Amino acid sequence: MHSAPFLTQRALKKMSEDKRVYLYDSTLRDGAQTQGVNFSVADKTAIALELDRLGIDYVEGGWPGANPTDDAFFKDPPHLHKAKFAAFGMTRRAGRSVENDPGVTALYDVQPDVVTMVGKSWDFQVGVALGIELDENVTMIGDSVKHVKTKVGEVMYDAEHFFDGYKENPEYALKCCKEAYEAGARWVVLCDTNGGTLPHEIEEIISEVIKVVPGSHLGIHCHDDTGNAVANSLTAVRVGVRQVQGTLNGLGERCGNANLISIIPSLILKMGYETGITANDLTQLTHVSRVLDERLNRSPNRGAAYVGDSAFAHKGGLHVSAVEKDPKCYEHIVPDLVGNRRHIVISDQAGRSNIIARFREIGLDVEALTTGESGKKVNRLVEMVKEREHGGYAYDGADASFELLAHRVLQEVPDYFKLNSFRAIDERRWNAKGDLITLSEATVKLNVGSESYMAVAEGNGPVNALDAALRKVLQPVYPRLKDLTLVDYKVRILTTGDGTAALTRVMIETDDGHGNRWSTVGLSTNIIDASYEALRDSLVYKLYRDGTPAGGSLD
Repeated sequence: MHSAPFLTQRALKKMSEDKRVYLYDSTLRDGAQTQGVNFSVADKTAIALELDRLGIDYVEGGWPGANPTDDAFFKDPPHLHKAKFAAFGMTRRAGRSVENDPGVTALYDVQPDVVTMVGKSWDFQVGVALGIELDENVTMIGDSVKHVKTKVGEVMYDAEHFFDGYKENPEYALKCCKEAYEAGARWVVLCDTNGGTLPHEIEEIISEVIKVVPGSHLGIHCHDDTGNAVANSLTAVRVGVRQVQGTLNGLGERCGNANLISIIPSLILKMGYETGITANDLTQLTHVSRVLDERLNRSPNRGAAYVGDSAFAHKGGLHVSAVEKDPKCYEHIVPDLVGNRRHIVISDQAGRSNIIARFREIGLDVEALTTGESGKKVNRLVEMVKEREHGGYAYDGADASFELLAHRVLQEVPDYFKLNSFRAIDERRWNAKGDLITLSEATVKLNVGSESYMAVAEGNGPVNALDAALRKVLQPVYPRLKDLTLVDYKVRILTTGDGTAALTRVMIETDDGHGNRWSTVGLSTNIIDASYEALRDSLVYKLYRDGTPAGGSLD
């Protein structure tokens, strides 16, 4: 009998570290460079919080000083519990000391956890883009890392165009990376900036880089111009790199960035690596992917790996019978592991496990609800959610509306008010000064308890006017509504072929002034009616969550 080799705690820790891969998300900057994508401050906050909940190690907020949106975001950053918050910028400029470079100063003035600085590593760009000597660029990298390291806890160096630079002048590309590492960079990130490198090249080149900078301090940042960003990222990890950068759903300029939604489950489920994402966190992957799409007002990619609606869809015939006998025939993982579901087109039995998981998130006693009469209610709710989502509702991006629907079916939500009617009027005219103006006015008739009310209010649009009229009636009765602010409003046309008569979905995000935000959804062929539905859910959610009794206030 052979005894197991004795392993010291240090050796065990080393083995564990060798399997640990750190995830860095750059959606809020790289993703914002996607054609047609413009993140608001509210969008950036909501996405950052979703990334934090998922278990991403680093969330990059953007570039301080680059634009008003990023400035506003860094002025009031989200409070992250798991992730480190990163600010992105450049190394110091040529001919200027790092202490007197306002671009560098802006990076640590916003007090991030991490600063990521991009610099040149391709001799061609140093000469053409910067117009400086090669050694000066190396000095700029070292100066910047050393200085910023005294201001924040962690510094990263993004070696821009590294692989192009290595192919033309490997000695110089490696010299830039070594300078950053020796200056104190926690991570030296190798960037395939134009996305032209193939997996076999990634393997060959990184095998040489590791001789200069250890893999435990190397990151990979790939673009998808050849469709290889995910493969290149996974190859880099297999060779020894221990940080992966990417974006949600592969957002990014041109063809996009490495898609973290595909990379994460491949690392964990296929390759056996550890990340900051637990097995329970991983079940939120599909939800996070779809939340992003909802915020961008676009349809999720049905064919997306792991999280698409078609990823585990099977049409009638031999495939279905085979899957029913043994899912491994046509499913490479269990869909539930990533929060997705099996979809049998001719007999859809999916959805229940995901709904049950959402119950746990909103604090419902799942075990008590899945038996007896409660079990029947759960079945009814599952079918209701599926029917409503088929009709156009989207609960992945409207957590508050989902919670209210669940409570209405399974328990009871008080009747805080009843809308009898509303009317919205828009007037567009020239005023006495000759200026073209648009005025909106809304009238509402409500019952609160046994009392009837009518209110009229003006606003800068029909939805704002309707919101103001509702508040006129409800705030005196329910003072807790006074701090509510509508922070985001999105409209999506679902039936584009119907023109101006199309079915419209409205998503509203609300802030209560105390650090709490929630999203609600409304659906109608009338945009004002859809807006009212989302507004109503937003108000009711606040009252219900606070335990406010119908017809009166706890204040």
